[in-house]
Amino acid sequence: MAQRMTKLNEEKVFKDPVHRYIHVRDRLIWELIGTSEFQRLRRIKQLGTSFLTFHGAEHSRFGHSLGVYEITRRLINVFEKDPEWDPNDRLLCLCAALLHDIGHGPFSHSFEKVFQTDHEHFTREMILGPTEINAVLRKISDDFPKKVSDVIGKTYENKLVVSMISSQIDADRMDYLLRDAYYTGVSYGHFDLERLWRVMRPREDQVVIKHSGMHAVEDYIMSRYQMYWQIYFHPVTRSAEVILTKILHRAKTLYHNGFKFKYVPTQLISLFDGQVTVEDYVKLDEALILYYFQVWQEEEDPILKDLCYRFMNRKLFKYIEFTPMDLSLYDELRDTFLEAGLDPDYYLVVDSSSDCPYDLYRPGEEEEKLPIYLVMPDHQLRELSRESDVVDSITGRKRTDHKLYYPLDAIMALPSHSKAKKKLRSLLSI
Repeated sequence: MAQRMTKLNEEKVFKDPVHRYIHVRDRLIWELIGTSEFQRLRRIKQLGTSFLTFHGAEHSRFGHSLGVYEITRRLINVFEKDPEWDPNDRLLCLCAALLHDIGHGPFSHSFEKVFQTDHEHFTREMILGPTEINAVLRKISDDFPKKVSDVIGKTYENKLVVSMISSQIDADRMDYLLRDAYYTGVSYGHFDLERLWRVMRPREDQVVIKHSGMHAVEDYIMSRYQMYWQIYFHPVTRSAEVILTKILHRAKTLYHNGFKFKYVPTQLISLFDGQVTVEDYVKLDEALILYYFQVWQEEEDPILKDLCYRFMNRKLFKYIEFTPMDLSLYDELRDTFLEAGLDPDYYLVVDSSSDCPYDLYRPGEEEEKLPIYLVMPDHQLRELSRESDVVDSITGRKRTDHKLYYPLDAIMALPSHSKAKKKLRSLLSI
């Protein structure tokens, strides 16, 4: 009854460059989109600092969240004729898809590293707490917000519903690969989305794939592999993230040391103190962070001033390949940086990235990775890598990359007679 009562009189549509149109027929979804917490996602970039590498990467988590909702909506349309699909789960799936990223902060992952925040925690708080989103969800039932939160948190009893939003082949990944490829202007992330959702089937506790669609899944997994190493882990993007992280660290350290800011970061104090509330958190967006970076270029602290100038004007750190075996080199570089008057805590940074494009669940691992299963012609399920040579070749293979970031311009600006300069040029091969 509740679901029938939530239909709009007229369908709403969003024009979208990835899915062409995003359709909204449910009043509940329309009202969720209109909440202040969801509208805040317009001011959070989907790809963080990638806009400094790929100038088109200005898209927001708002657009991505709508895209995940739309893929889920179309997938449900495919599932509706299957006897294993429970139509009562429809609205729950759509809400979880729409709200899965609601807790992300500005420059999300860099932000979380510095302030020890957790976007999954704030997602739950925004859904369950005294928010506009909670008030809208409670129109269905008092326990509906808890169900939505459990789906996003992967604790909901119906694992099929969870797998649609969060698995190794889910609506979230399918949208961000296509969307991020579109806005960065690359071809790596493209795969046949329509073919994929047409071969997906609901089976008890997860979504499975018709055997005839195996090659579409191969394409999707290889797209994910390429996107991570060509886009998400791009060394220039990582350089920007290093500087952004160091700015936030420096501001937090100065605050705790009693530094007198010309431009007091009033909206960040609860973060600095580790006492941020949901009410504080929903006021944070990237416009606010960039405002502080802009004005902090006028602060007296030379490190904060310099780092903010670098970020705002794209004067990024250079990098060299680095491995854990190079620790003696790192120690020597730290000593030489200090000798040169450059604080290595802010100007000499090792950054590591790692990814496994497809994996199997192994007992004892912290995160369960449910494999992708194919439905064979005899209706039996078979794990993907047993059938696909392409996927088998990368299954369980974790690739890790380490880079050492440093300010080349600051080193080159040292006096020509400086022994530290000569040593740094030799150690860094510059």
